[in-house]
Amino acid sequence: LAEGEGAVVLFKFLLQRYHYLGLRNGVGQNLRCLVRDRTGRALACLLFGSAAWQTQPRDTWIGWNAEQRRAHLHLLTNNTRFLILPWVRVAHLASHLLGQLTARLSADWQHKYGHPIYLVETFVERDRFQGTCYRAAGWRRVGLTTGRSRNDKDFRLQVPIKDIYLQPLIADFRRRLAA
Repeated sequence: LAEGEGAVVLFKFLLQRYHYLGLRNGVGQNLRCLVRDRTGRALACLLFGSAAWQTQPRDTWIGWNAEQRRAHLHLLTNNTRFLILPWVRVAHLASHLLGQLTARLSADWQHKYGHPIYLVETFVERDRFQGTCYRAAGWRRVGLTTGRSRNDKDFRLQVPIKDIYLQPLIADFRRRLAA
């Protein structure tokens, strides 16, 4: 985790400088992961934040109705940023990191916020990426976004259509998310 003032500053700088979306000031719960090699050199940044309020393919895949989503959305997180730094060349690093970090994500979230996470989502821009590392790490593609965003109050804003990938963190996630 990116803890300590220096690590947080470096994490924010790297995402702002090298991620194509940059870094916005997030609201709500989040975890910043700054991955370093054994010599301390930065390799990657991953940011987990609030899950999307509503996305039909995810909600259908979970088996949620609106009431269940409202009650349990805080038990999901969204991998909002994933950056392997441009100078890093390690085969299969992205899928390896996804596997390692998702294995500990719920415990880290529990430690920081006092509750676990049962499911992780991410949205992969289809025109830019193929989602290979997510598939290699065992994530499931469950559908597509509609090309709208949470800021589309007037039904006019068009954003790129994205693949929706999900990764359960426990075997009985559906039961826990529908309780």
